[in-house]
Amino acid sequence: MNKPLFSYRRFLLTYKSRLVKKERKGTASMRAAMARRTQVHSVELSDNTEELESPETIESGSLAIQDDSVKEPQKDLWERPQPTSAPVLPDDGSTILRFEIQLARIMPPDGEDLKVKRYVVYELSIRQDSSIIDPQPASIQRRYTDFRNLYNSLKKEFPSKMTTIYFPNKVLVGNFSPDLIAERSAAFESFLTHVASSSALRETTAFLNFLQDSELTKACLLLDERRNEMAIPLLENCFRLLNKIFMDRSRPVLLILCRLVAACTMSPVPHHSAERWASLALSRYDTLCDIDLLQLYIPLLHTCTHLWWQRGLDQKPITDRLEEMSKKGINTKSALTLIQAIHKLDPRTETI
Repeated sequence: MNKPLFSYRRFLLTYKSRLVKKERKGTASMRAAMARRTQVHSVELSDNTEELESPETIESGSLAIQDDSVKEPQKDLWERPQPTSAPVLPDDGSTILRFEIQLARIMPPDGEDLKVKRYVVYELSIRQDSSIIDPQPASIQRRYTDFRNLYNSLKKEFPSKMTTIYFPNKVLVGNFSPDLIAERSAAFESFLTHVASSSALRETTAFLNFLQDSELTKACLLLDERRNEMAIPLLENCFRLLNKIFMDRSRPVLLILCRLVAACTMSPVPHHSAERWASLALSRYDTLCDIDLLQLYIPLLHTCTHLWWQRGLDQKPITDRLEEMSKKGINTKSALTLIQAIHKLDPRTETI
């Protein structure tokens, strides 16, 4: 008597179970269709309806749904289009200074640090091409405000020399569009080329600060923290950059070169490139007439004497220079270290 009742109950349970599964499949299919119609970009839809029904998939799909009025997200990287022809190189032994922005990045990257207002960082490459393209360009990263501050400073100091220079204005919207970044990049390159071609503009403090201040300040902070290994590459890049723009024995070049020598020799064990930079600094000081920079020469000679002793090299050429200067009445017993002498001329943050 109980057997038919049991069978009937089992039939009801089976029927209800099938209805529930059918309803779930219908709901999942409807959600999948809705997701496709509303442009789910970041979630790949699975053909498995059980996976579509999972809470994780539903949550991801809901977050990824975009309204038709929302535009595609901007790319975080702009790259300069490849030139259709090779750059024209001089064949008369001269050099050409080139400023080029090859790429720009939108910072912070999309989705990171939403509290920070986004901005564009332009990667500026500086080359000095001769009959061949400069194999060791220097690179720095600057924002629109850095270019604008330099432009405003030069326009205020030398208005007549800046009348023909176009500088892109600030915009309220569209800062990250590829067309605007390309337009600004071309304007920045022309602007810097004009500045470098004019001795009056080139020798300004504003231009020098634009070229090196950010990296030099960071390097000096690292030296202050005794992290010389991290500071030296920054100083090397600064030297290569300034050496492409200014004369070999100019004040900015010799200052950064001496600071580089000091950074390489401040540790008990000198940096592996210390001898190379020290030798270059000594050669640059030959026939130097700038009395101001001669304040660095005596400490540089003493630094090189000690370095040559550490390396087991012949110190006589350096000690002969010191003795010759002493005979001319120059005090060669300076108590200042090289970094202390640099700090007197160009105070920075490093410990002296």
